Amino acid sequence: MTRTSEIRLAVHAGADGVTDIRWEADDAPDPGEQAAEAMILALWDGERRNAMRIDLWTPRLTVDDMNDFVYQTLLSLGDSYHRATGNDDLMAEIKAFARAFAQRASGLEQRAAAERRVGANQPAAAEQRAGAADRRTPPKRQG
Repeated sequence: MTRTSEIRLAVHAGADGVTDIRWEADDAPDPGEQAAEAMILALWDGERRNAMRIDLWTPRLTVDDMNDFVYQTLLSLGDSYHRATGNDDLMAEIKAFARAFAQRASGLEQRAAAERRVGANQPAAAEQRAGAADRRTPPKRQG
């Protein structure tokens, strides 16, 4: 017996890009519409041997959140790859890369936070703090 399960996505966009991402799935752990700040959708076209992707995020997503999102996605990709191929070695490499990414991203965030703290004691502190807020939000996706 086959069954169909639906996943529904709603992406709201304005002149400046994505403003809101909502999703709902028949088999989701929580019923009803859920909010998301970012999404990665990847589909494989076997006929063309081509991956198709949609990567979206809202302006509310911070760099720290993007770092966590990418880290968790990489770990999940390692698990998916292993389930599909049974290849323990490459799964381990994907997960090792994910851990290295997380460590490096964490170090970059710690340095940026330290620079913001130091900048608060300088004359142009207000301008530096405004710029720091811009650095914490990933660049807007070009349409």
